[in-house]
Amino acid sequence: MPSKRIMRRAVILLSAACAFFCICNLAAQVAANPPKNEEKISLAPTPPMGWNSWDSYGETVTESDIRANAEWMAEHLKSYGWEYIVVDEGWYVPNQAARPSGAAPEFTLDAYGRYIPAVNTIPSAENGAGFKPLADYIHSLGLKFGIHILRGIPKEAVTRNLPIAGTRYRAKAAADVTDSCPWNTYNYGLKVGSPASQAYYDSIAKLYADWGVDFLKVDCISSHPYKGDEIRMLSTALHKIHHPIVLSLSPGPAPLEKSAELRRHAQMWRISDDVWDVWMSDKDLPQGVGNQFARAAKWAATSGPGHWPDADMLPLGRLEPNAGWEKPRTTRLTLDEQRTLLTLWSIFRSPLMMGGNLTLTDEWTESALTNAELIGVDQHSTGSHAVISTEKSAVWLSTPESGDGAYIAVFNLDAAPQSFHYSWKDLGLKRANYNLRDIWEHEDKGSKESVDVTLPPHGSAIYWASEK
Repeated sequence: MPSKRIMRRAVILLSAACAFFCICNLAAQVAANPPKNEEKISLAPTPPMGWNSWDSYGETVTESDIRANAEWMAEHLKSYGWEYIVVDEGWYVPNQAARPSGAAPEFTLDAYGRYIPAVNTIPSAENGAGFKPLADYIHSLGLKFGIHILRGIPKEAVTRNLPIAGTRYRAKAAADVTDSCPWNTYNYGLKVGSPASQAYYDSIAKLYADWGVDFLKVDCISSHPYKGDEIRMLSTALHKIHHPIVLSLSPGPAPLEKSAELRRHAQMWRISDDVWDVWMSDKDLPQGVGNQFARAAKWAATSGPGHWPDADMLPLGRLEPNAGWEKPRTTRLTLDEQRTLLTLWSIFRSPLMMGGNLTLTDEWTESALTNAELIGVDQHSTGSHAVISTEKSAVWLSTPESGDGAYIAVFNLDAAPQSFHYSWKDLGLKRANYNLRDIWEHEDKGSKESVDVTLPPHGSAIYWASEK
């Protein structure tokens, strides 16, 4: 018979072995099921890049338009990192193109009060297929698919008191009939704290996942007014599904004091109202390129993997056949202003969402959208910040992912040409000499003791100052 001491030692060794096994098993489970914050980072580790239909098509975009733009992106832009095709507002309004001015819109809803695509503009959605056939086609091109929605629940669903999918709740239990978006009255807001409200957002998240949606732009939620509770409910709903969907919040300006909440629940949020092809504006709508410098400087510190302040779409190229604001046109920004827009968006590390009609892209615009060195600044740098900000000029710095030197962007904000001279010390850089490369011109400038450049009105330059 073994002694009691030997038996005690055996029990201790067995317990230790079991503990070790449990720890290893727990570690394996954590590795296989990362925490939610890591899941969110995996959604948008770098600023998302893509195309949105609004600037060129407004509410009139059709399936053939979407496919044509996706095909152009796949052929010309995909290899540079462009990947999202986003269908903006109005895909559930069958009379969007035909209704006279002032006429009431019609809506297409399923039996559970959820918007579904209008088959006269999205014909592959017939027989209840929704966006799945179109999303499958976009995915077959190696791209990702996105849609735009308004926060809340359709008023028509509430009027008919339709059931909420998978629950005993009905639409009236979810709706806050005292709340509606002030500039689009299609929906009611949702009651805060109501199980029916969360159930409705859960139901649309599941529907979009079933369709294969990869990107969800939600409007009237980050400003006009800010709706933190609905942001939280949407984020909760998206975390319940088994399909990753990037959450983009619109419009702006989102409140800077809510940055921690925005970072916790969304991957993108707008820092301003809609930006269009003007240099500067004293109106909320439109905003211009020049308006974004001060906002970007305030928001830059909040950027990082999984959360990106959004300077809005790129109103470049041809804004036709049905521009979302004013008449169809070629962008009114000069070539220098277009370079400045792309330079600021890139060094600020904004998401890059092209608004122009891709199928009508001219040679200059294509060359700008395929500037791999500039895209690298947007996608693969850190520590972006403004080092100089005046009424007439701005200078921004960021650090390449390699850690070698700095990216330096110099902006002339004046309506007249200006010459600029900055020593490395002026910019907070420590070395006496750096090897300078012009990112727009793809030209090495050699070893320099300073940055010296003359810029046209509203012009810009961006360099890589390398130590090697």
